[in-house]
Amino acid sequence: MSDAIEKIEKQEGLPPEHTQPPYSLWQLVLYFLKLGTWGFGGPIALVGYMKRDLVEERQWISESDYKEGLSLAQLAPGPLAEQLAIYMGYVHYGVLGATLTGLIFPLPAFLMVLALGWAYTLYGGLPWMQAIFYTVGATVIGIIANSSYKLTVKTIGKDWLFWGIYIVSAAVTVITESEKISLILAAGVLVWLVKAPPKWRIGQRLSSFAFTPMLAILAIPTATAGTLWNIFIFFGKAGAFVFGSGLAIVPFLYGGLVNELQWLNSEQFVDAVAVAMITPGPIVITVGFIGFLVAGLAGAVVATLATFLPCYLFTIIPAPYFKKHGKQPGVAAFVEGVTVAAIGAITGAVVVLGQRSLVDIPTIVIAAITLVLLLIFKKKLPEPLIVLVSACLGLVIYPLTH
Repeated sequence: MSDAIEKIEKQEGLPPEHTQPPYSLWQLVLYFLKLGTWGFGGPIALVGYMKRDLVEERQWISESDYKEGLSLAQLAPGPLAEQLAIYMGYVHYGVLGATLTGLIFPLPAFLMVLALGWAYTLYGGLPWMQAIFYTVGATVIGIIANSSYKLTVKTIGKDWLFWGIYIVSAAVTVITESEKISLILAAGVLVWLVKAPPKWRIGQRLSSFAFTPMLAILAIPTATAGTLWNIFIFFGKAGAFVFGSGLAIVPFLYGGLVNELQWLNSEQFVDAVAVAMITPGPIVITVGFIGFLVAGLAGAVVATLATFLPCYLFTIIPAPYFKKHGKQPGVAAFVEGVTVAAIGAITGAVVVLGQRSLVDIPTIVIAAITLVLLLIFKKKLPEPLIVLVSACLGLVIYPLTH
């Protein structure tokens, strides 16, 4: 009888109630609170920390569960590290575990960006604050350029189709100064059709698994009244299209916030990305800083919740069915196409943001030095340390150049 119950639970994606995990829910929550406080290095580093701590050292999570969570995080839209954290909570403690880990992991970084947003709003016009972001903005361009390079080398390879998608996506981002979601989805469909030509049944599964939730979000009408509602709608759409690296949200946010809605100017946007670089946890937490600039504390809370809500839903809803359908060739091919297009958009964003931040010889030199150092030392040189040094340089260089 117990075997039959366990079989049903597995089919429904629920953790077996009679299986006692080697840790309590609160131990897991405490772990993600610490990781969110000290976890620098971006999504790849955070994902690596989880594997080292939860799988290899503490053995709380099995290797197979970790790999399944990572695959789902790569498949569905949403910041990679946050989705994996949610799935780790789901493994043994279901929706409650997923909810708590999903909330607690970005919380420390959110509180930090709130403090930085308050300081930026209060002192943004002071010379010392301008001096810091003068050089930090250039450093951020170097960091994003390095991330774009690594993602390109790792993902694109020698595949002619991938290179075509990558170049088109980068060019469109540079020309339009925004990320075209329709182009990214079209890239996923193209790779799916070319590399894993589907039968009708597979096509139906892919459509229901990947497209329906996103199209539902696109169909939400834009509110005509209320800044907070507008913030919620915009950042909800943004959160629904962040595939893989949190940097994928940068071109989308730039096109919407600077060009279309004009809630921020180019300098403020680059400063917001810089804030995300110097705080731990998911890079996407920059939305909290942006929300604060637009509408204070309420704007920060709404922007953060709206961005992370799709990530949460796209993890817990398909989780029960992922083992059965997640490894289908059509699904994998669609994800590859979307990822390649997103990387192209990141590369295009380097050019767009660079035009605003690299305004003179000192900023160009700082960006170039940052990129060279990261390429030489790879993982041995922490990005927050580079940003800190850059900020100190700004206090010296800015008064000499202005």
